[in-house]
Amino acid sequence: MALPGNMTLDMLIVFGFLTFVTGLFLFEVVRVDMVGLLMMVGLPLSGVISPADAISGLSSNAVVSIIAVIIMGHGLDKTGVMNVFARYIIRFSGKSRVRMMALVSGTVAAISSFMQNIGAAALFLPATNRMCKQLNVPISQVLIPMGYCAVIGGCITLVGSSPLILLNDLMASWWSNNQDLLGNQPFEAFGLFSVAPIGISLVIAAILYFVFLGKFVLPKTKVQTDSCSLLNYDLECTYGREVSKVFELQVPETFYTRRLEELRLRPLYHVTVVCISKHKGRYRVDVPGRADVIEPNDVVGIVGNPEHAQTLAADMGWTLCDDLNMLNEVLSVGQAGITEAIVTPRSELVGKTFHEYGFRKKLQINPLALYRRDKVILEDISEIKIQPGDAFLLHGKWEKFHLLKHKPILTFTEHLQGEIMYPEKAGLATICLILALVLALGFKIQLSIALLTGAVSMILTRVLTLDEAYRSVDWMTVFLLAGLIPLGIAFEQTGGARFLASFLAGLMQGGLTPITLFLLIGFLTSFFTLVTSNIGATVLMIPLAMNMAVQCGADPRMAALLVAIAASNTFVLPTHQVNALIMRPGGYKVKDYVRAGSGMTLLYITVVMVIMYFFYGITA
Repeated sequence: MALPGNMTLDMLIVFGFLTFVTGLFLFEVVRVDMVGLLMMVGLPLSGVISPADAISGLSSNAVVSIIAVIIMGHGLDKTGVMNVFARYIIRFSGKSRVRMMALVSGTVAAISSFMQNIGAAALFLPATNRMCKQLNVPISQVLIPMGYCAVIGGCITLVGSSPLILLNDLMASWWSNNQDLLGNQPFEAFGLFSVAPIGISLVIAAILYFVFLGKFVLPKTKVQTDSCSLLNYDLECTYGREVSKVFELQVPETFYTRRLEELRLRPLYHVTVVCISKHKGRYRVDVPGRADVIEPNDVVGIVGNPEHAQTLAADMGWTLCDDLNMLNEVLSVGQAGITEAIVTPRSELVGKTFHEYGFRKKLQINPLALYRRDKVILEDISEIKIQPGDAFLLHGKWEKFHLLKHKPILTFTEHLQGEIMYPEKAGLATICLILALVLALGFKIQLSIALLTGAVSMILTRVLTLDEAYRSVDWMTVFLLAGLIPLGIAFEQTGGARFLASFLAGLMQGGLTPITLFLLIGFLTSFFTLVTSNIGATVLMIPLAMNMAVQCGADPRMAALLVAIAASNTFVLPTHQVNALIMRPGGYKVKDYVRAGSGMTLLYITVVMVIMYFFYGITA
């Protein structure tokens, strides 16, 4: 069979694999990590690459970096370091999904400008998940904007992404080998912030894109309208709806200070006070006891049902808030909730009352209801002698439940959300992160080794256990990337990428103006970045683009800069490390990237060309 031009059989096979992979992605025939595994098997069996190259993705710099930074991100989240960022973002965003999305995306973009974009995204992933739960926002409507801005943020400085890190070296190499074309013109390297006008403009454009078009291009995940609901279906069937929600009430200035036991809220209204915020949030009682007092201007958190909460507010003269405001950080479903626990025959609670045991004070958990002999008891449960087999409905922070799980007191019947936090180790976690960044940025240690050093340091300093580190890694993401890397290798080794680039450039080169040439370079680079690695696309396209620019009378430095920036235009498919990272947590399908990324791709090229025309002097 005769092949067109200089195309070889190996090139044809690789183009076939590329078409096959694209079809699998678009039609979702198999899971995305299975696509990666198929490439690891199919490419070496076809003979286009060696078995060593086929599995090289598992040890690649990108994959090892992802594993390491996910572990570090988990350590930072577990110690509460990322909660500091989350707290400020929630404070400024309020209940607005759009404001939260914009603040998260902008923050990640800023961090990504000095840190590899995959690192910035992975560090913020746990905190973003926590914020979405706290504000009852679908995480699928936040992660794509965050991920895209992490990728774009790498274009703000010359150290934010791999293509820009390589830019000056690749340009210098081409410059030294083409002095006959340049007339001994001296080489001028780009500075750290030379690319900042383009990067900042891209970040702003991306945030505005999702602010105004997000409802059309992001997955339309339904939000649970009842944001305060705490009981699942099984518990509601057993205990009814008497204690199904959490409410926030504002105590007026005219209220007369009284102790909780004087108010008799549980027997009169079947509600439990689970939190009291005093002095405008400067002081808080998380598990109030009968001797605690409610004063004017306090904010009170209760668990009950809407009817009883409204009756209580009317009788007491308190204001029932529409949603959690002051107490959102401590009572939202992401931070606290209701679960059921059963008393075992060996429990030290048997024969005692909750009051005698000091249950609230010792364990920082509120008992809400008792289920005994097919009967639900809501009143005076703190004074009832506990028997083996009693089932209690309990409210508290998830962290407190996890601590109680390891004690022989109660056995939980429900899967517990959240995890134990170790804020006392926040300093160690931060030092480990700084160590990794110093090694990567200050001593030029390879990124994967620098990040792995930080991750191992967290394990050695007991911020994380080794098992926790293993469990934190999303292995679906790992195998997706590890399988796509060999496809990029095959595309480059067989000459397929160079053949296609030269073929397309040859078709369009005649009579090109500089602006048309730059558009061609931008789209070509964007295409190759989707099917190969961004590093591979950069290495391939910079010499080709600089040669084409010289022949067209354009500035070769600007052509090279455009290639390095366009190599981050990877939004349509989950082939970029960041896109792959957020795919599973966001519950995304390939069509979600296509829908959101198509417009983003065109906007990206448009903004880059406009800024290069007005700020960098490319001519039409």
